[in-house]
Amino acid sequence: MVSLHNGGAWLVNGEIIPDGSQAMDQIKQKTGVTPDLTEAKKQTIAYGILKNHNTVDSMDQLRIRFDKLTSHDITFVGILQTARASGLEKFPVPYVLTNCHNSLCAVGGTINEDDHVFGLSCAKKYGGIYVPPHQAVIHQFAREMLAEGGKMILGSDSHTRYGALGTMAIGEGGPELVKQLLEQTYDIPMPGVVAIHLTGKPQKGVGPQDIALAIIGKVFANGYVNNKIMEFIGDGVKNLSVDYRIGVDVMTTETTCLSSIWETDDSVKEFYEIHQRPEGYAELKPGNVAFYDGLVEVDLSTIEPMIAMPFHPSNVYTIREVNENPYDILREVEKKALVSLDNNKEIQYQLTDKIHDGRIYVEQGVIAGCAGGGYENLCDAADILEGKFIGDGEFSLSVYPASQPIMMQLVKNGTMATFLEAGATVRTAFCGPCFGAGDVPSNNGLSIRHSTRNFPNREGSKVTNGQIASVALMDARSIAATAANEGYLIPATDVDVNFKKPKYFFDKTIYDHRVYNGVGKADPSIEIKFGPNIVDWPTMYPLTDNVLLKVVSMIHDPVTTTDELIPSGETSSYRSNPLGLAEFTLSRKDPAYVGKAKEVRKAEEARLEGTTLTEDGWGEVYDAIQEKFGLKAEDVEVGSVIYATKPGDGSAREQAASCQRVLGGLANVAREYATKRYRSNLINWGMLPFVFEGDLPFDKDDVILVKDIKSAIQNKEDNIQAYVVTQGMKEFTMHLGNLTDDERDIIQKGCLINYNKKNA
Repeated sequence: MVSLHNGGAWLVNGEIIPDGSQAMDQIKQKTGVTPDLTEAKKQTIAYGILKNHNTVDSMDQLRIRFDKLTSHDITFVGILQTARASGLEKFPVPYVLTNCHNSLCAVGGTINEDDHVFGLSCAKKYGGIYVPPHQAVIHQFAREMLAEGGKMILGSDSHTRYGALGTMAIGEGGPELVKQLLEQTYDIPMPGVVAIHLTGKPQKGVGPQDIALAIIGKVFANGYVNNKIMEFIGDGVKNLSVDYRIGVDVMTTETTCLSSIWETDDSVKEFYEIHQRPEGYAELKPGNVAFYDGLVEVDLSTIEPMIAMPFHPSNVYTIREVNENPYDILREVEKKALVSLDNNKEIQYQLTDKIHDGRIYVEQGVIAGCAGGGYENLCDAADILEGKFIGDGEFSLSVYPASQPIMMQLVKNGTMATFLEAGATVRTAFCGPCFGAGDVPSNNGLSIRHSTRNFPNREGSKVTNGQIASVALMDARSIAATAANEGYLIPATDVDVNFKKPKYFFDKTIYDHRVYNGVGKADPSIEIKFGPNIVDWPTMYPLTDNVLLKVVSMIHDPVTTTDELIPSGETSSYRSNPLGLAEFTLSRKDPAYVGKAKEVRKAEEARLEGTTLTEDGWGEVYDAIQEKFGLKAEDVEVGSVIYATKPGDGSAREQAASCQRVLGGLANVAREYATKRYRSNLINWGMLPFVFEGDLPFDKDDVILVKDIKSAIQNKEDNIQAYVVTQGMKEFTMHLGNLTDDERDIIQKGCLINYNKKNA
C-alpha cells in the first residue's frame, strides 16, 4: 500500500530512482551526464516556490513573505489585538477573516457575535476580507477564492493546506501572522522535501480520506516527514480528481509535515476556470532531474477503505480487518486508549460493547468541514444512500457542506434531497464537529467522521467530568455505506453503487452579495467595535539575567496535543479574552495546573512590587541561591514551567502557549516538540523552549534555577546549565536548539508585542 525508503530519491524524466550506490550510474545512462546533487535539489516544485518568496539571498535560512493570510474567529481577534498593540496601520497583503468556528452564538451571551462584529470593523479599518458566519469554512473559501499556483498562503489554522491547487500553504500560530501584517518575515531553515510518489488508480469506493489515513499511518510515529514539505508527484496524480486531491492534501497536517505541494495539470486548470479565476492557474512540475530528501511510494490501487481508531489519526486499520477480527482489534484500541486517558480509573472506556452479534455498531456519522464537506465527497455519499434509509435506531447522520456555493449546487442537482430522504440532517458550513462544538455524541458513543482529528475530547466529551466518547475517522463513502447499513460498519467497496459524478457549477454571486472585500480600501476613520469579552493582552515583562522555574505539571504521554494544553469546544467563547481563556489551561489533562501556576505567579508579582514571597517554600529557595551563587531574590525572575515528552501535536492555536504565559509560564521542557508551530508559539510569547535528553533530574513541584540565561541567549549558546534547587542544587544541562536572531530578541524582550514596541 504505502512504503517508505531510507535515504533520498531522484526523479529523472518522471521516473523515480531511489538514492544508492547504483543511482548515479542509472541516471548517467538515462541522461548522458553525471547529476549534480546541489542543482537537483533546486529542481523540486517546493524549492522554486520558496526561492520566489525568500527575501534574502541565502536559501539555507529562509525569510519568507507570504502572498495572502487567512484566519478564523477563534484566532483572528487575538492576532488583530496583538498587531494593533504593535503598531498596525493597514493590512499589507490580502487578509481573510472567516467566521466558521465561533459560528454558533448560543453559549456565553453576546460574546461570539461580538467577535464577528469586531472582525468586520477591522476588515473595514485595515482593508481586509470578511466572510460572515455560515458562508464557508476557512479552507474551502481559500480554495475557491484565494489559492493561486506558485503562491504562498499563511493561515492561523493548522489545516491550512492548498497544495493540490499549486499553492504552498502553512498553518501557524497567530504571532507568525502578526509578523506578516507588520511586514516582517517567516524565518525557517530550508526544509527537507519528501516525494510522495503516487501510482495506480483508487478502487471504486475508496476515497481521499482512505489514502490520507494510509499515509499518516506510515509516517506519523517515525517522524518521516516531520517539518518537511510533502511533494506529490507521479502518474497516479492524473487519476485523481481535484476534489479528491484536496481531500488527501488537507490531511497532510496530521503527518506533522510543514506544508505540501502537488504537481498541477489540466484538471487543476479546469478547477480555476470553474471558479472564475483562470489567471490563478500555473503549471507546476519538477525539473527533469530532481532530488528529494525522502520517498514515500503510494500504490493507490492497493489501498482499501481505512478507519483511524481512537485516539489519533495514525491509529489506522482497514475496515475489512476490523470487521474480520473485531474483538482483538477493539481490545487493542482500548489498551492504547488508556495511555491517552492517563489510565483514569473513573472512566470505564470500552469499545468491545459496540460488537452486536459479531458486527460493529456505531451511534453516529458525520461528514463535515474542510476534509469531508467537499462537493465530490457529498455527491458520492448521496449516491450510496439513494433509496436507502439510516433507520430509526441510535444511529444518526449529519452532513455539513463546506461552503454555501457547494450547498447551492447540492440543492440544485437534487443531492440534498437524497440526504434528507435517507434521514440525514444537513447543516450550514461550520467547523464545529472538528473541535467538539457540534454533533457531540452520547457518553460512551462511537462516532465515525470524515473530519480531521479524533483526539480525546475532540468530539466534545470531558474526561475530567466522567464523560468519554470516541471518534473514528473514515471516508465519506464508507460512512454513507455504514449509514445505509443502519449503523453497522461496512466499507464502501462492499456496496453496489453507481457514482454519477455530477458536474460542479460554482455560483460566485453568493459571495458577491454577502462577503465584505476591503482589499486596498483601508479606512483609518472606522472605529473598531469592541464587545465586553474582547480584552487586551496583559503586560509581559522582559527576561531577566536569571530565572527560577517551578515545575507545575509533568506530562509523560508519548505525545501531548494542543487540545490537551488548551481545550477546544465550549472554551472557544473565551478566545478573545486572554485572562478568561487561561482559566481552562490543561483543564482536561491536569486540572490542578491553573491553581499551581497562579501560586507561582504570586512570587513573581511580589518581586515586581519590590518585596519577597517567603511562604510555600520560597524562603528556602531564595536562601539556597543566595548562599550558592550570591543571587538576591529581586534579581531572579520567577515563573512556572511544564514538562511534556512531545508537546504541540495538532492545532496551530497560539493559545496553547499564550495561556501558559498569561498565568506566568516562562518555559516548556520537552524531549522534542511535535511541531514547529507550537515551538514558534512558545518563542513568540517569550517562553523558553528547552529540550532535555536523559533521565529527568526534576519532578513536579521542584524549583529549577537557570543562571545567566539572558547572556546565554545573547551569546547564542545551546548548552544551558540548570540547577534543581529543591534537590540540593543538582546540576543538569538543557538545550535551546536553533534560534534566529529575531527569536532570541523576542524571548529577551518578553514576547512579540514587546519586541515590536521596542523596535517601533
